[in-house]
Amino acid sequence: VAGLGNYGLWGTRHSVGMEVLDQLARQLAVAQSWRADKRCCADVALATVHGLELVLLKPRRFMNLNGLSVASAAEIYSLGPEDIYLVHDDLDKALGKVAIKLGGSARGHNGVQSCISALHSNVSGSHRKGINTA
Repeated sequence: VAGLGNYGLWGTRHSVGMEVLDQLARQLAVAQSWRADKRCCADVALATVHGLELVLLKPRRFMNLNGLSVASAAEIYSLGPEDIYLVHDDLDKALGKVAIKLGGSARGHNGVQSCISALHSNVSGSHRKGINTA
């Protein structure tokens, strides 16, 4: 699960993906385990939920380069594009509204486009067994 944003620019709508991951890490009781991983230029925390291992990722790059961190982490942790969920802002949605989208275009979002380009795929958050996206 990658929280897209501009690292270090906390409190801005554009970095809401990283703030969501901070909250998720608190809920999963792994907030104290964030560590900088130079291999993928990101902060990483690992969690296990119902037997599913999660890699929480906050790229340490500007939004339009977040995909480089996501692709590096995918290689390090042996993940395919279908295993990756992107959390990001969307100016077309009211603040606080959430949508789950499986793959598709970046719709003008530079962070998502960066991930699509770096992963060479527009598939994300696949129809993995046991995950309900409805």
